[in-house]
Amino acid sequence: MGLAKMRVIRPDADPEDDTGDVQERVEERPEELRLLEAMLFAASEPLSEKDLAARLPQGTDVADALKRLQQDYAPRGVNLVRIAGKWTFRTAGDLSWLLSKETVETRKLSRAAIETLAIIAYHQPVTRTEIEDIRGVSTSKGSIDVLLETGWIKPRGRRKVPGRPLTFGTTEAFLSHFGLDAVGDLPGLEELKGSGLLDGRLPAGFAVPMPSDDPALREDEDPLEPGDLDLGLAPRAERTEGE
Repeated sequence: MGLAKMRVIRPDADPEDDTGDVQERVEERPEELRLLEAMLFAASEPLSEKDLAARLPQGTDVADALKRLQQDYAPRGVNLVRIAGKWTFRTAGDLSWLLSKETVETRKLSRAAIETLAIIAYHQPVTRTEIEDIRGVSTSKGSIDVLLETGWIKPRGRRKVPGRPLTFGTTEAFLSHFGLDAVGDLPGLEELKGSGLLDGRLPAGFAVPMPSDDPALREDEDPLEPGDLDLGLAPRAERTEGE
C-alpha cells in the first residue's frame, strides 16, 4: 500500500538553503487515511463503515483507520464523529458559536411536542394512546404531525390490539440533530437529575427506561400496511390552541 509523504522543515530553517545542512524529517501518512478523508469530506451525508470499505484497498482495517483519523482530528476545528452508526465530519462542539449567526430557526416546538418527542424517544415503540397515558393528558394531532414533518419520528408498525394503532419510533434524523450515535446515548436518570431537568424529590420507584431504537418489530407489533405511508398519514399540522 502506497504512502503519502509530507516534507516538514524546521521553522528556523531557510527553505531555499540547498547546502544539505538543513535538517529535515519526513512524516509518512497511511494512504487509507487520505482516502477516508477524501470520501468523508466529499460525502453529502454520513457514511457507514461498509460504504467506506467498498472504496478502500482490500484488507484495510476500516475500524482502526477511522479511529486513527478520529484521533488526528480531535484537536482540530473539524472533528470526525459517529452519528447513528455512520461517520461524518462536524464542526468541533466548542466552536459551534461561530456558526450560530448562520442558523435559521424556522419553528419552535411547543412544550406538548417536546414532551411527546421525549416519550417516543425513551419508550419506543409507543402508540398515541400510550403517549397520552404517560403524559396524563390528551395529545393533540398537531404534536404528532409536527414531529413527523421534522423527520424526527416515524411510524414503525401496528400494535396487535383492537384498532391496531400505529407505533412510533425515532429516526436517524433525530440522532443526527441531537448528535447521538444511538438512542441509548440519551441521558439516564442521574444525568437528568444532575442537569436540573428532574426534581430531586422523585416518587419512590421512579425510573427512566433504557431506550432502544432496534428497528426489528416487537412480538406485539405487525408490519406497516402499504397505505400507512400515504400522504394522508401525516397531513400538514393544523395549529390548535396551546400548540
